[in-house]
Amino acid sequence: MSISFLGNKSVHRVGFGAMQLAGPNIFGPPADPEAAKGVLRHAVAHGVDHIDTAQFYGPDVVNDLIREALHPYPESLRLATKVGAVRDEQGAWLPSGDPADLKRQVEQNLRSLRVERLDLVNLRRFERDIPDGTEPPLADQLGALSELRDEGKIDLIGISSVKADTVRAAIDTAGIAAVQNAYSILNRTDDAILELCRAHAIAFVPYFPLGSAFGSGGPKHLAADPQVSAVAAKYGITPTQVALAWLLARYERMLLIPGTSSIAHLEENLAVDAVTLDAEDLALLDAVEPVPLGA
Repeated sequence: MSISFLGNKSVHRVGFGAMQLAGPNIFGPPADPEAAKGVLRHAVAHGVDHIDTAQFYGPDVVNDLIREALHPYPESLRLATKVGAVRDEQGAWLPSGDPADLKRQVEQNLRSLRVERLDLVNLRRFERDIPDGTEPPLADQLGALSELRDEGKIDLIGISSVKADTVRAAIDTAGIAAVQNAYSILNRTDDAILELCRAHAIAFVPYFPLGSAFGSGGPKHLAADPQVSAVAAKYGITPTQVALAWLLARYERMLLIPGTSSIAHLEENLAVDAVTLDAEDLALLDAVEPVPLGA
């Protein structure tokens, strides 16, 4: 598998997003916990060396599955988590970004994953979801995480769901290692943020890499797109594999964390690493029409 970097740590470019191992709508336990743990073991056995998770996936579900399936962890495995949100009893996502909350959430992740240090902690901001001025100051949030980094509880800090100005400020104040934003061949709204990452050699980790939040919207649009279909037919691969291969070709520090609860789908995702798109393919795919997120 091809190699890139998360901070100064080398990782394979295709990792695993564990979010979908929880129940429907990322809430509650999966119908078959043993099958979910089997997917995790299969991923690591087939070269995955970075897993993206969060205590609020479930909540209190996905981290437990990871620990039960993989602990004690292989030395090369990097665990990335996310803080800044909680779930209510109905499964809604609520901001929880006060510095004290962030520190508490880091401690929860350390306990549930049974590690002494987290390889990467992403600060999930709500600046694109709520009015300006209602979220805790970025400097205070990054200050809390930097304190934990100084204490050895965090190795790397990242930010998620943010605007370009936040990326610039975080680079200056905290020396971030990654940005995790929605991005895909169908949604290139954050091209400017990708270029910021490129300029500063920061990993870019796209979520919703197929262009859809939940459901089949993204894959449906990909399958219907003539340019994507043409490239898929050329290589005998699926439209979703084309979309993931396009992301890998976009930037050498683009790290993918496609999620699935299926071993067959996992293997399909991992196979993307072997797909090499040529200049003609990329020119064709760059002309794909964007689709609004969630359409």
